[in-house]
Amino acid sequence: MIWAGIGLREGATDTAFNEVLALAGRRPNALACLTAKASPALKDWAKAERLALTGLVEQDIAGEQTLTCSPRIKARFATGSVAEALALAAARKGGYTARLIAPRVTSTCGMATMALAERKDP
Repeated sequence: MIWAGIGLREGATDTAFNEVLALAGRRPNALACLTAKASPALKDWAKAERLALTGLVEQDIAGEQTLTCSPRIKARFATGSVAEALALAAARKGGYTARLIAPRVTSTCGMATMALAERKDP
């Protein structure tokens, strides 16, 4: 199963979401975002794309080792990439192991990021 972690800024639109989905290179089976960032636009887009959306909290992603690292994100969330950390944390829920299969990509407008992680059977 492939999980997409999606990071977004307030005001992100389906245009940004569609762009990062295309840039990610593979279609995920499900999405994860920070619960506090689950905007109506993201919820509507996920529903239109028929992708289940799971909310995680900051503690779920703190300390996740990521391939990319933004100093601003590291200081704020205790992980290098929100999107990568979300993908990994969501894929690991339930005791699974996971690996990142696509590092974060960013929309041209900078409003959305996405990364992909693959869940492995226990």
